[in-house]
Amino acid sequence: MTLACPTARAFLSVTGAPTPGTLDVAVVGLNHQTAPVEVRERAAVRAGEEASLLAHLGRHAQEVMLLSTCNRTEVYMAGLDGDPLAAFEGAWGHALGDHLYVHRGEAAVTHLYRVAAGLDSLVIGETQIQGQVKRAWMDARERGLTGTLLNKVAQGALAAGKRVRFETGMSDKVVSVSSAAVELAQAALGGLSGRTALIIGAGETAELTLTHLRAAGVEDIIVVNRTVERARQLAEKLGGRPCAAEYLHEVLPEADVLIASSGAPHYVLHGEGVAEALRQRPGRPMFLIDISVPRILDPDIAGVPGAHLHNLDDLTGIVARNMDSRRAALPQANAIVRDAAADLSRWHLTRQARQRQRDLALASD
Repeated sequence: MTLACPTARAFLSVTGAPTPGTLDVAVVGLNHQTAPVEVRERAAVRAGEEASLLAHLGRHAQEVMLLSTCNRTEVYMAGLDGDPLAAFEGAWGHALGDHLYVHRGEAAVTHLYRVAAGLDSLVIGETQIQGQVKRAWMDARERGLTGTLLNKVAQGALAAGKRVRFETGMSDKVVSVSSAAVELAQAALGGLSGRTALIIGAGETAELTLTHLRAAGVEDIIVVNRTVERARQLAEKLGGRPCAAEYLHEVLPEADVLIASSGAPHYVLHGEGVAEALRQRPGRPMFLIDISVPRILDPDIAGVPGAHLHNLDDLTGIVARNMDSRRAALPQANAIVRDAAADLSRWHLTRQARQRQRDLALASD
């Protein structure tokens, strides 16, 4: 059922199998630049799916690493056997067409280095991706899915990311999806002081969101989560009211702004629930931002009078306006990534040369 990207297929037909001496590594995936949120969520990795996805991908390569964030799903493979596009689409069971990209050899390495440095993110230079790359690598390694090559590539990516942030100062100005969401709410509501905010989720992104809401002057914040203990921990850490997910509809009428950042496998809020909440607060609109992938706020909310629904793709304009200070550092950041990727290619060539010497020595004995 594979339906592949024509440009990617053309690229594969030119490169074919890796020639001797080249890095036998590839990446295939999609991100916010190649696919809208409704396509990205089709390739999202839901809790509990990692093992089956990796098991399928492991049949196509000797080494595999899976990177999944709110804005990207990517598979890194070394010792590839066959078509990476077919492997990806077979794992997810979707024909994703020209939303997918493929890079091989040093181009694949450079791509991961750029990702780890935040240069390929919606928010250029953001720091959260560094930890996400590290967790993806550690998970693959713990499952026994990485070997010498992918371990070296992942370590190099993390080192390159740290160099970019340290040497360019690109991350000095805080710009994140969470800060963009809060800025969007501020603009829509004419400021957030005296408002009540509701956060769905209690993970890393939710914590960043709460921090930015506090900085924007919000004093009353409700933290809703499936596990109420996690909601309580976040609320106690930064200030807020914890709430179990089953009471979401009871506290919803209090919310002027709702920001959803959770990994729920289904919609947790629908138009009917929002309409009922708005009936309990007549004349007071509600501003909702879904920064989850897959989305957890039903798109039908957008049709409810008084409800203003936005998702990740709506944050692009705000992020672009806030990026001027970071764009000036891009040439230096890209140079660091190119040098680091070239270093890895040299390491690979040296390793291959030593292996040939060992093979020759064994053959002469």
